[in-house]
Amino acid sequence: MNAPIDGTCDDAFAAVREAFVDNFTSRDEHGAAIAVYRRGELVVDLWGGWRDADRSQAWAADTMVCMMSVVKAVTALLVHVLVDRDMIDLDEPVAHYWPGFAANGKGAVRVRHALDHRAGIPAIRRELPRDALFDWDAMTAAIATQPLEWPAGSVPAYHPVTMGFIAGELVKRITGATPGAFLRELAPDIPGFDYYIGVPAAALARCAEVHGDYSGTIFGESDRSSLAYWSIAPVTTNMFNTEAFRRAEIPSINGHGTPRSIAALFGELALCRAGKRNGLISPEAIARAAEEQWHAVEQTSMQERRMGLGFILGGPHPLNANPRAFGHGGAGGALAFADPDLELGFAYGTNHLHGQKTMSPRTRALVDAVMQCAVS
Repeated sequence: MNAPIDGTCDDAFAAVREAFVDNFTSRDEHGAAIAVYRRGELVVDLWGGWRDADRSQAWAADTMVCMMSVVKAVTALLVHVLVDRDMIDLDEPVAHYWPGFAANGKGAVRVRHALDHRAGIPAIRRELPRDALFDWDAMTAAIATQPLEWPAGSVPAYHPVTMGFIAGELVKRITGATPGAFLRELAPDIPGFDYYIGVPAAALARCAEVHGDYSGTIFGESDRSSLAYWSIAPVTTNMFNTEAFRRAEIPSINGHGTPRSIAALFGELALCRAGKRNGLISPEAIARAAEEQWHAVEQTSMQERRMGLGFILGGPHPLNANPRAFGHGGAGGALAFADPDLELGFAYGTNHLHGQKTMSPRTRALVDAVMQCAVS
């Protein structure tokens, strides 16, 4: 059965459509969408394949997909909006806003460390109840009591789960709103924004069914002596398609939406960083968010990264080669980024997850095609 492909693509980006089709014919794509904004205009808006594993339901224009850790950049943005409003200081200790966080030696962890993955608590090293991931208070309490792995600010180590809860708790304590609710307050400033941290009941039926071989990803880590194993606890892959997972607010991994919405967001951020927008956040604030904090092999999943304050920066995988680009990837191949020099926002989401930590060949083909078209 041939995969149905739909949507629109500007003639100048025809190579992107070709790469998208090739993903289905040659690279084991199942269901996916890609969108690109260029100078504020939607130039690529494609979707195709099936949103369920059984291939009985075609991917539609409004199909939402979990883009995994792409949401970390969205959650970080919420904090930067508050920094921009002088409601939070990046150099204050997290415990200034969340006193209980100081337990077990964490008093020196600054807000910036929580965003750049140097907070020293990439994992919760104890067993938690199976449903703890869906219980905000249980997760934040576990993080508050977790001792440091290393002194604050000293070791780059990806925080797969804890980063979002720390940043989200800061948002909650400062605004009184959960991160998902605060995101909805900002949504009117983002054209056609259809993306959620905590999917509303009315939108559940639009969610794509995520599937794949997780053995080569951090979700497949089975060595209980490893930091990687504990860094994703208590996440299990059989949760991903449950209503509980989709409805919960897990601001490190479970943002659901259309790639079109995330491309719109990063298109706005690209224009903002280029000094051509000043709405959602100021150019100065997004420039600060995208300043390099470290470039190293981080110590959780042992991947090379250039890291800003909540944003992965261009250069190494998984973004494009422009060092001024910023965004975030997600397990399985999802990716979103802003390129301020090209005034471009990109987003890709898939429901058939790439089963390795390395960049998905499908994602790479799409990024390469977009860059080829954008610079020609």
